[in-house]
Amino acid sequence: MDHPAAPDVTGSTDWVGRYLDQLATQRQLSPHTIDAYRRDLQQLSTLARGMPWQQVRQADIRRLTSILHSQQLGPRSIARKLSSWRGFFGWLSDHMTLAANPTDGVRAPKRPAPLPKALAVDDAVQLVSSEPPGRTTLTSAELCNRAMFELLYSSGLRVAELAGLDVAYTKGGDGQAASLGWIDLASGDVLVTGKGNKMRTVPVGSHARSALAAWLAVRPPPADGSAALFLSERGTRVSPRVVQLRLKQHAIDAGTPVHVHPHMLRHSFASHVLQSSGDLRAVQDMLGHASITSTQVYTALDFQHLAAVYDQAHPRAKAK
Repeated sequence: MDHPAAPDVTGSTDWVGRYLDQLATQRQLSPHTIDAYRRDLQQLSTLARGMPWQQVRQADIRRLTSILHSQQLGPRSIARKLSSWRGFFGWLSDHMTLAANPTDGVRAPKRPAPLPKALAVDDAVQLVSSEPPGRTTLTSAELCNRAMFELLYSSGLRVAELAGLDVAYTKGGDGQAASLGWIDLASGDVLVTGKGNKMRTVPVGSHARSALAAWLAVRPPPADGSAALFLSERGTRVSPRVVQLRLKQHAIDAGTPVHVHPHMLRHSFASHVLQSSGDLRAVQDMLGHASITSTQVYTALDFQHLAAVYDQAHPRAKAK
């Protein structure tokens, strides 16, 4: 009795070509998508150095992704290639015996966390100190805004911490909660309760103290009977969302070329203090980070600044 011929798995059959034909005819993928699959699978074949498809194991796929990573291919591109390879081996298992899909369990390298966006020093200073065009006298609402923005940049507060500030410490009572944060202009400090109910004290710069004094001179009594430092148009404690919207509009009016949000001023504070001092532990304390790992991201921003200075200033920086 004759036995059926063993499937051709040595590479003489154009398995990749057959798979691509199936994608084009049955799944009706676009020519652009088919070309992308073709490039991914041709690269797999090249990296596998002609190894028969049924002999490719998970360890081989891990090795190939490591090669791609060492060639500076980004995590997103590697993930796309793995997806292409996974689909091919899934289809191939219907046409030959595979021990398993060798791509199963293989993941692309993690994408690096994006660096927080910080303004350049001059841009940050210009933003928080800018005045309405053609005017030098500010309304009470504008004085409130300036004090908020100066304080955000001066002390690196979270927007919720800023919104929760009182004019001074209050013990509570009569339905009012005790202060979680307050300003102390006499000592030049702001005290806030951050994440994990951890209280910290952060210095307030001279420009922020001047802006706060100007605002306090015109600040009306809060309509809600609270001791809130910063007020909404209704005279109640300002919300983080209102701070965000006011800063966004202020940045547009000031001609800032990027979208600005309160956390960007916090990032700018941390980056600029680190650039000047190099004291990572002090920046950690002022930001209220429980772990210094959270603060270390600013060392990358500091290096970016140093690299930019080098590129602009060093006579051999642009030598090819």
